[in-house]
Amino acid sequence: MSGDENMVGIRVKVIGPSPPSSLDVHSPIKVRDLRNLIAGNGCMPLENLKLVLQGNLLHDSKYGDDVSVHFNNGDTLIVAVKPKPPAKHVQNVFDEEEEELTFQVPDLNSRWKRRLFIILHDKLKIPDMLLMAIFSLSLKAWAVFIMWFVLAPIAHKWDVGPLYILGTGFAIIFVNLGKREQGDMSAYSIFNEDFRELPGTFNAERVDRDIRAGQF
Repeated sequence: MSGDENMVGIRVKVIGPSPPSSLDVHSPIKVRDLRNLIAGNGCMPLENLKLVLQGNLLHDSKYGDDVSVHFNNGDTLIVAVKPKPPAKHVQNVFDEEEEELTFQVPDLNSRWKRRLFIILHDKLKIPDMLLMAIFSLSLKAWAVFIMWFVLAPIAHKWDVGPLYILGTGFAIIFVNLGKREQGDMSAYSIFNEDFRELPGTFNAERVDRDIRAGQF
């Protein structure tokens, strides 16, 4: 970016008693570079600087990519300095409350996932809760999910739809049974060696044993 044709004049308004000032910047310009420029000119702390353009808070990056902003001559940029954070124990309380109210989308470690997330979230306005479910599934899970819908019409055509759904239910149950470590016992004695029961199991056999022992 070089040359006067890319330079525009903007008004910078710092929240507080100071009057607005003029600043010549390149357009477009990375938000990160703009933040450094304003912090250097006004001797303000870089990490506490907030930039607002046309009611939108500007971020240095989005989904791992640098964000650039376009200016027109005469645009007004509002600058705010974030106040000093509260005491650590008070800040931890606020952070916990904020985490409870927001959904955490899994880390998007590949570029195509970030692009897909931008399309679904920003353009199609998919809710965060649904996005969290979509991006939490692995490629293997998506392959099984798509394959199920591909095979469903075939099962319906051969009049085995109920069996197909029933088999799907049993498959889900067996896949989610989990694995026991060596020596662990199941809560159901039928799955244990010699049908051994867990200590403290209350059943008809124990009631009969207690009655014969005179405990009732």
